[in-house]
Amino acid sequence: MFEHKNRIIVFCTEEARTAARILQEELRLRGVGCGITNDPGAADIRLQTAEYHNLDAYRIHGEDRLIFSAEGTRGLIFAIGRYLRKTEYRNGEVRLVADIRGEYHPRMPVRGHQLGYRPTANSYEAWDEEQYRRYYLDMMYFGANTAEHIPEYDGSERNALMKYSSPQMCAAASRIAQELDLDISLWMPNYETDDGKALQLAEPVFADAPRINAVFIPGSDPGDLPADALFRRAGVLYGALKKYHPDAKIWISAQMPHGSPDWGDAFISQIETLPEFVGGVIQGPNRAMELDELRKRVPDRYPIRLYPDITHNVRCEYPVHFPTDDWHYAWATTLSRESVNPRPKEMRRIHRLTRPYIIGSVSYSEGVNDDLNKMIWSDMDWFGETDLRESVADYVRLFFPGSDVALLTDAIFGLEENWESAPEESVSVTRTYEKWLRAGEENPALYQNWRYVMHLFRACCDELVRERRIFETDLIAKARAELDHGDVVAAEQILKTDFPACYTSLRNQIEEHAEALFRMIGLQTDVERYGAKSWERGAVLETIDLPVTNRAYYLRCFENAPADPKEKSDYMIRVFDRTKTESGAFYYSVAEHGLECANCPQEGYPYMNFRGDNPRNNGKAPMEILKVFDNYTFRIRTGGFDPACDYEMRVVYLSHKKENVTRHTVRINGSVIYCGPQFGPQDPDYDQKYLTEGFESAVYHVPGGVFANGCAEIELSEPTMGVMFSEIMIRRKEETA
Repeated sequence: MFEHKNRIIVFCTEEARTAARILQEELRLRGVGCGITNDPGAADIRLQTAEYHNLDAYRIHGEDRLIFSAEGTRGLIFAIGRYLRKTEYRNGEVRLVADIRGEYHPRMPVRGHQLGYRPTANSYEAWDEEQYRRYYLDMMYFGANTAEHIPEYDGSERNALMKYSSPQMCAAASRIAQELDLDISLWMPNYETDDGKALQLAEPVFADAPRINAVFIPGSDPGDLPADALFRRAGVLYGALKKYHPDAKIWISAQMPHGSPDWGDAFISQIETLPEFVGGVIQGPNRAMELDELRKRVPDRYPIRLYPDITHNVRCEYPVHFPTDDWHYAWATTLSRESVNPRPKEMRRIHRLTRPYIIGSVSYSEGVNDDLNKMIWSDMDWFGETDLRESVADYVRLFFPGSDVALLTDAIFGLEENWESAPEESVSVTRTYEKWLRAGEENPALYQNWRYVMHLFRACCDELVRERRIFETDLIAKARAELDHGDVVAAEQILKTDFPACYTSLRNQIEEHAEALFRMIGLQTDVERYGAKSWERGAVLETIDLPVTNRAYYLRCFENAPADPKEKSDYMIRVFDRTKTESGAFYYSVAEHGLECANCPQEGYPYMNFRGDNPRNNGKAPMEILKVFDNYTFRIRTGGFDPACDYEMRVVYLSHKKENVTRHTVRINGSVIYCGPQFGPQDPDYDQKYLTEGFESAVYHVPGGVFANGCAEIELSEPTMGVMFSEIMIRRKEETA
C-alpha cells in the first residue's frame, strides 16, 4: 500500500518542477490534494534529474518515498505515467497495485501518433490548445515520445469547427511539445508539383514552429510524384528546414502512387545514392513492397519507421480481421470505416508482425475513435512483448479512476469480441453492453468522462445492430413461408413490421451519447449536426440505420414486381431464392463466405472495396454483392459437379468498365472459358431484375469436360485493372433455362 503521508511532491530542478505540476494536477483530478516544493525535506514523491544518456529512460526507486529520476521533463512524465497506470483511487486514498520500482528503457526509439488538425479528422479539429496538451500527456503516459501534425497551408479547407488555422495550431502544438519535451513530426504531402511553390508554402511553417524534429514526406496518398522528383522535393525542403531546425530530419515514405508498378524499384535506386538529407524511410499504406523486402533493400544506414493505420476498419491497410478482411457486412455497413474501434488483440498481432524490421512507429489516426489502439500500440513500442490484459487494465486505471478495473477491462475486450462473428451469432454483444451500463451505474461520474461515453456509445450501436439483425432475419423467414403458401400480400406486410419500443429506446440512447460526445470531445458522428467531413469520417449516425439484411431489398422488389398476383408471387420467390443452389451447383459470395471459403491462397494483398456503408445503399442492392474483391487475380476451389453436364457460371462485377481492357480471362482447371473485353457476355435482363446501378453480371458457358472428378479451380484475372467482383454462381444449363 502506498499512502500520501505528507501530501508533498518535491522537485529538484526546473525540468522536475514542470513534471511536479503535472503530477499535482493529475492527483487533484483523482481527488488527492498535494503541495509541491523544492524543499528537500520529507515528501511522498521526489522528482529529480540525472544523466541517463537517453531522454526517454527513467528510474523509480526509494523505500519510504518514491523517487522518480530521469534526464529531463520527458522521462519524468513517463515515470508519472507509470505511476498513474499502477494506482487506484477511492475516497481520496491512493493504492499502488504493483511494485513499480526499477529502470525503464524503451525498446523502440520512435513512438508516436498523428493528430492532424484538419477537416478530415473526426474530432481533432474541434479542439483547443488545452485539449491538445491534455491528449499529449495522455499519450506520454503510455510512452509516446512523438506527436505528428499536418500543417495544411491555407484556410481553404478550414471548417466551422476549427478555432484556428492549421498553421496556427501547428505552431501552438509545437510550443506545447516544447514544454513537455515531446518530439514533433510534420506530415507534409506533395500537394504542389512545383518545388518552388512547395517551398514557399512550407518555409513559414518551419519558421513559426519552435520545435520540429522530423518532416515526413509521403510518396503518395496524396501527392503522387515520380521517385526522382520525390527525392528532389525532399532535398529542397531540407534546405529550408535546417535553417530553423538544424537537427531535424527528413523521413521519406515508400508509399507507391497508383498506376506506377516500377515506382518501388525507382525509389530504391534513389535511396541507394545515400542522400544526406534523408534521416530515415517510412512504410505506410499503399506500400511499394512488403516490409521485410523494404528492410532488405534499403541501405542499413537508414532506419525504417512504420506508419500503421490503426484508425480505420474497412478499405484500409489493416482492416478488421486482417488479413482475411472478413468483418461481417452487417457490422461494416452500420459502423463503417471510422467508428469507435478498440482492437487490442489485432493491434498486438500486427505489432508482432512488423516490429522486427523497424525502430518504431507513428500511427495514422483521424481522431479519438482509435484511442485505446493508440495507447496499446505505444505500450508495445516501449516494452515489446507485454501482457495485453494488463495494458488494457492500465488504460482503465489511468482513464477511469475509481471504477471497477476488472469489469471495464472485460468490457473493452468485449467490444473487440463483438465483431468476431455475425451480429446474431455473437454471445458477446449483449453481455458487453450490460457491462458498460453496470460500470456507469456503479460510478455515475463516468457519464462526464468522454472515454466512457465513447465506448458506451459503441456498445449501444453493437446492441442495436444485433437486435435489428435478429428482428429482420425473423421477418424474412416468416415472409418466405407466406410466399410458400401463396400469400404474397401477407409476405409484404410482414416485412413492413415496425421495430418494437425497446429498439426505438436504444436508438434514442445512441443519439444522446452522440450529442454528449460532440460536446465533450468534438466527436463528429453526424455530417449536418456535428460537422463531420463525410459519412465515412466517423459519422456513424449516417450509417447506423443502413440495411443489415435483405429486408429493404425485398421490399423494393415488391414495389417493382408485376401487378398480377401469380406473376408477383413467382417473381418474389425467385428474388428470395436468387442465391439458392441445388445439389451439384455452387454459390460463392465474398460478403457471405469470405476469402477462407475460397479454399485457395490469393496473390498479394487483395483490397476489399466494401460498398455497404455508403448512404446511397438504400436497399436497391442485395447485401451479398456489397463486398467487392479487388485484385489482379482471384482463385477459388470447389467441387461436386457432374462432368456429364454443361453449366453456366454467372459472375457479378462492380461496373467499372474500361474500353482498353482486352484480356479479361476466366479459367477453370487451367482451361480458358473466356478471354476478351472486360467482363464478357452480359445479361442485362437479370441485372435489371435482381441487381442495381453500379453492378452487372456476365455469364460464361462451362462445358462439363473441364471438371476434374467433379472439381474445379476457378481463376478470374485481368493484368491491368484487375477484377472487381462480388459473387459467383454455377448452375446446370437446364436450371438456368
